[in-house]
Amino acid sequence: MRSGFTLLLIVTFSLWHCAAPKEKIPPVPTMTTTGNKIVIYQMMTRLFGNVKTLNRPYGTLEENGVGKFEDIDNKALMGIKELGVSHVWYTGVIEHAVLTDYTSFGIPLDDADVVKGRAGSPYSIKDYYDVNPDLAVDVKNRMMEFERLVKRTHDQDLKVLIDFVPNHVARAYHSDSKPDEIKDFGETDDKSKAFDPNNNFYYLPGQSFQVPKGYNSLGNESFPTKDGKFDENPAKATGDDQFTATPSVNNWFEAAKLNYGVDYLNNRSGHFNPVPDTWNKMRDILVYWTGKNVDGFRCDMAEMVPVEFWHWVIPQVKAVNPDIIFIAEIYNPQQYRNYIDNGRFDFLYDKVQLYDTLRLLINNQASTTWIHGIQRSMAGINHNMVHFLENHDEQRIASPAFIGDPWKALPGMVVSATIDKGPIMIYFGQEVGEPGAGAEGFGGDDGRTTVFDYWGVPEHQKWVNGKKYDGGLLSDEQKALRQAYGDILTLAKNNLAISQGDYLDLTEHNIGMKFCSDRIISFARVNGDEKIIVIASFNLKPEHIKIQLTSDVVSAFKLTSAGKYVGRDLLRSGADIGLASDYSFEIDVPPFSSFILKIK
Repeated sequence: MRSGFTLLLIVTFSLWHCAAPKEKIPPVPTMTTTGNKIVIYQMMTRLFGNVKTLNRPYGTLEENGVGKFEDIDNKALMGIKELGVSHVWYTGVIEHAVLTDYTSFGIPLDDADVVKGRAGSPYSIKDYYDVNPDLAVDVKNRMMEFERLVKRTHDQDLKVLIDFVPNHVARAYHSDSKPDEIKDFGETDDKSKAFDPNNNFYYLPGQSFQVPKGYNSLGNESFPTKDGKFDENPAKATGDDQFTATPSVNNWFEAAKLNYGVDYLNNRSGHFNPVPDTWNKMRDILVYWTGKNVDGFRCDMAEMVPVEFWHWVIPQVKAVNPDIIFIAEIYNPQQYRNYIDNGRFDFLYDKVQLYDTLRLLINNQASTTWIHGIQRSMAGINHNMVHFLENHDEQRIASPAFIGDPWKALPGMVVSATIDKGPIMIYFGQEVGEPGAGAEGFGGDDGRTTVFDYWGVPEHQKWVNGKKYDGGLLSDEQKALRQAYGDILTLAKNNLAISQGDYLDLTEHNIGMKFCSDRIISFARVNGDEKIIVIASFNLKPEHIKIQLTSDVVSAFKLTSAGKYVGRDLLRSGADIGLASDYSFEIDVPPFSSFILKIK
C-alpha cells in the first residue's frame, strides 16, 4: 500500500447552459435507469470466510482454517452487493481431491502424490455430483448447505456462478454421489486402446503412471499416502495433453485428460458421430447443476474441449433454463468468434488482449493507442468479453510482481469496466488491496492467493472482521479504495451508455493532434440520451491535456451547438468543466487518475 491517495474523478456532463446556477451534487447520486451489465465477484469459497491467521506454509485445515458455505451469510452477501455486484462466482464448489481425511464420511482418502497442496486444486475434480466437504459445517449435509447458499444469494438479488471443469478430472476420480443409472467415467472404457471414441480417457497401454521425480505436495512433512507412487496402469494422458506416463512436475500430472472424441495422436481427427459417451455424461452433469438453481457456469479451459461439443450441449442446457449463462476461459483470440458463433458461449475471457495490455500500461510498458486496435479486432463481439484485472490465475495488483500499489491500477479498472457492454469481474480482496504475499505452500511466493492450500487472506480478513463483514479492521485508505471500486462498478452496471451503449474512440485523434501523450486513453460511449466520455491516465506525472470530440462523436451525441455544456462530477468531487466552441475541453490530469464524463 502507498501512503498517498490517487485522485479518482468521475465527471458528468449535462445539457445545462454555462450560466445556469450550480446545484449541490450528492456524494453518490441515485441512477434513475438501470442497465444490464454483469458485474462478477469471484471468490475462492474456501478462503472467503476463513478468519484464522496462523498461515503456516502447507498448514493443515485445523492449523490454517477453512471458510464454509455457512460463512457466506446475508451480511457478507450484502457487503458484496454494495460493490455493485450482480453475480457471485463461487470458485471450488464441486468436490475435488483434498488431503484432509473424510473417510469417516465414506469419502476415500486422496493420494498425496497426485494432489497439489494440502487443500488441492479446485480444478482437479473428484466427483462431479458432489460438493467439496471442506466447505461444509456438517459434512453429511454438505449439499444441503450449498443449496442454502444458493437461496441466500438469490434472496439478495444476486446470481450464482460455479465452475464447470470439462477438460480433465482428478486421477482418482470416482463419483459416490451420482444417480444410480449413470455410469462413472472410465467404467466401461476399453483400456487396451490408446484411443476409442467411446472411451472417457486416453490411455498409454503397457505403461504405468510415474509420479514426477522430486514432487512433494506437503513440504517436509510425512503423510500416510506419500510414498512416491500412484497405482495407475495403464497410465492416462495428463490434463494438459501430455501423452506420457512420466510427466514433469510442471505438467498437470495430477489430472487425467477426458476424451471428447478427438484422436490427438492421429492428426487430431474428430469422431463425433455417433455422439461420444463423454458428451452425454457431461450434459447430464450440467443439467444436474442447473437443477440446483445455479445461474451460470464458468467453463475451465473451454478451448481444450472441441467446439462441436459446446455447440451440441449449450442449447440442451438452455432448454432447461433459458437464462443460464456460459463463460469460457479461453486464451486464443483466433478462436474467439468460433467459440461464440459455433460454440454458442455467452461470454469469453479477454485476458490475452485487454488484460495483458492494461497490465503493461500500468507498468509503463505500452501505449494507450493499442487499446483501440483491440476494440477494432473484436468488432461485433466486444459485448461478449469478460474484462478483469485479477482472478485466481493472475498475480495480485498489490503484489510487487504486478505493480505493488493498488491505486495505480484504478485507471485500468475504469477502462475494463466502461469500454464495452460485456461483464466486468473482480477477485475477492482486490477491492482492499490484498497483495497475495507469502509462500503459502505448493504455489510458493508467486504474488497470487493460493488455490492449493489452506490459508487466511490477511487484507481481506480485515474487511471480514471476525465475520461481521463490516470492514472494521480496514485502514482509511483501504476503505477509500473499496469505495472507489464500488463507485466504478455501480456506475458501470447502472449507466445505460456503459451497460448498453456504443463505443467510439477518441485516443487516436487527440494523441495525433498532440493534445495529450500516449499515456492517456479517451473514448466515448453512447446510448440514446446517455452520453459518456472516459479518460484514464497511466502517466507517472501530472499532465495538462486537451480532449477534442471527433465529428463522429459529436454526431453520435447529437450535439447541436458548442460552448453551452457544463460538466459535473458524478461521484465525489463536484468539479465543473465546460466544452469550448470546437467541442473540446482542457483538464489537469493527476498521475494514474480517471474521469468519466457524461453528456446528456
